[in-house]
Amino acid sequence: MINVLVADDELPAVEELAYLLGKDDRIGIIHRATSGAEALRALNTETIDAVFLDIHMPAVSGLDVARAITRSSKPPAVVFVTADEDCALEAFELAAVDYLLKPVRAERLARSVGRISELLRDGGGGAAPEMITVDQGGTTRMIRRDDVTYVQAQGDYARLHTADASYLIRVPLADLEQQWAEAGFIRTHRSYLVALKHVQSMKLAADKPSVSVAGAGLPISRRHLPMVREKLEATRVRPQA
Repeated sequence: MINVLVADDELPAVEELAYLLGKDDRIGIIHRATSGAEALRALNTETIDAVFLDIHMPAVSGLDVARAITRSSKPPAVVFVTADEDCALEAFELAAVDYLLKPVRAERLARSVGRISELLRDGGGGAAPEMITVDQGGTTRMIRRDDVTYVQAQGDYARLHTADASYLIRVPLADLEQQWAEAGFIRTHRSYLVALKHVQSMKLAADKPSVSVAGAGLPISRRHLPMVREKLEATRVRPQA
């Protein structure tokens, strides 16, 4: 069970997030704080695995609390919760596990809890998530590469698809294929690069092979079918010899 602390200077926001977290079977004790100072006191007195921090709290901000956490010998996982994206880059420089925008949706929160669970299962280690800078509607955003489910070629550009949106970047698909191979992305078609971790199913028959990624059905070309088969075989669980 994951013991968490929810910190926000607005009590209704604390209670709403605590309510959503309480519906998740992976969550244990939920501590509450309505200021950064109160959050720091709770961190010093309680056993807390993860902290959900509002960034814009008066006096001691969520970023201040996160900086203090980085100096801890056993730091809890940090998830920032905010109404804007102005501090996303600084948040991830502080090794935040996630960055949630208000209003928080239940399914998005569940993904955050999943990331925390994975982090705790790995002993709290692991590198900071790879971040990508994208532009959308005149706003520059930071997104996690592991949120990208598949990439679609659009001329000299590539469109990154996530569960929530899509983003156009000026990088050819062939370049991303090389750069992201070690992160588990494979080419399935001249127009598609998919993240193996987000693949739900594959149809590898010779007649119209395809792959299902985050609900999208994407084609697998004949040229790329042998490599896709090879990657799939490498993930099979086999009995010990």
